[in-house]
Amino acid sequence: MATEEASPPVSAGADDTGRGFASGARILSIGIASTGLFSFAYFAVASHVLPDNEYGAIALLWAVLFILTSVIYRPVEQLLSRTIAERIALGAHGGHPLRVPLTLQAGFVAAFAVVVLAARGPIEDAFDGSATLYWIFVAAGIAYAASYFARGYLAGHRWFGLYGGLVLFEAVGRFCFPVAVAVGLASGETAVALGIAAAPLLSLLVVPVALARHVAPERGGGADDARALTLRAGAGFAVAVAAIQLAEQTLINGAVLTTRATAGTVLAGVVFNALLISRAPLQLFQAVQTSLLPHLSGLSATDGAEAFARAIRVTLRAVAAFAAAVALFMLVLGPWAMDVVFSDKYTYGRLGLTVIAVGMGFHLAAGTLNQAALARGRARHAAAAWLGAAAVFVVWLVIPLIGDELVRAEVGYAGATALLCGALWALYRR
Repeated sequence: MATEEASPPVSAGADDTGRGFASGARILSIGIASTGLFSFAYFAVASHVLPDNEYGAIALLWAVLFILTSVIYRPVEQLLSRTIAERIALGAHGGHPLRVPLTLQAGFVAAFAVVVLAARGPIEDAFDGSATLYWIFVAAGIAYAASYFARGYLAGHRWFGLYGGLVLFEAVGRFCFPVAVAVGLASGETAVALGIAAAPLLSLLVVPVALARHVAPERGGGADDARALTLRAGAGFAVAVAAIQLAEQTLINGAVLTTRATAGTVLAGVVFNALLISRAPLQLFQAVQTSLLPHLSGLSATDGAEAFARAIRVTLRAVAAFAAAVALFMLVLGPWAMDVVFSDKYTYGRLGLTVIAVGMGFHLAAGTLNQAALARGRARHAAAAWLGAAAVFVVWLVIPLIGDELVRAEVGYAGATALLCGALWALYRR
């Protein structure tokens, strides 16, 4: 996308983005944190009302669904967010073109449907032969396409309260299903699993509220001719973001998978527990990323270079302070905290936990710089940096230069995220 050419004078929309970033991040942080609590509660209640094998199948369904939807649907969310925010900054407050994002999302849905239908046998086997769980997986995968599309539309307009409401309503709706089983209104694995498919559909009830309360009469602007979104440009952006999402999932989950393959399920669980030090902050950081992209896109469109750089500086300083605090905590109390949360069956080294905290800081900083690259139309270059770091991480994991799998994962994660952060910093400064 041509986002670095000479732009029209700054419009009122640019001022709106400046006011909306900090407040939007705060609102979304509350919504996403609450969403995380209800998601945790869903699995906590499900684990009590279902036998271990049925609970395990539902946990697997959710894990695979989460990874797939993040990779294939979040690109269009970010495309919509960036495109709408850019047009608003240029004065086009209505009539945003949705044909290209809709076409791309439909393509992702079709690809998902083709793959899961073709692989029905192996997928059902993974769910202990349950055809019901398979069809719930298919239905949920399709439903999340609409949910992510709505998220992008809301984020692009900077309606962050509604965005937070959408994801929170989704989590609460999902949580109601195992609760219904717990109180005797329903029973069995199917009733609990149905919440996973119903939740994204229930969350869409927020959309009519958004349209009724916020959509103003369409007013034209110069953005259509100057920065029209073509299918080629939109597809290039979406594919690049999909690659970024895939690489990020590799950094988060790669060590767990390689450890399970080489050392078994028990040690894989240990590695998973240690990497939760990075996983939890990354989930909360989604709020900052969601509000940061439309803010930066508006500034990039209106040539607000100084405000753009200031937003990056402020975010990076906050990330550095947070990572330093977590690293200090892990250095002093990390092993004790892990014993309290996960029992004392395995001893976690304080230096290793500190290294993960440092890697988490690099990961959050890379996420910030990644949004800057997307806002400036450099998605392809950012994707190359992410894929390169993920490839280095995988190679490090499979070459046993360090015998201890946990230490190998800790060092590899910190090294890969540092490499990624450096590459994205170079792209940002270029």
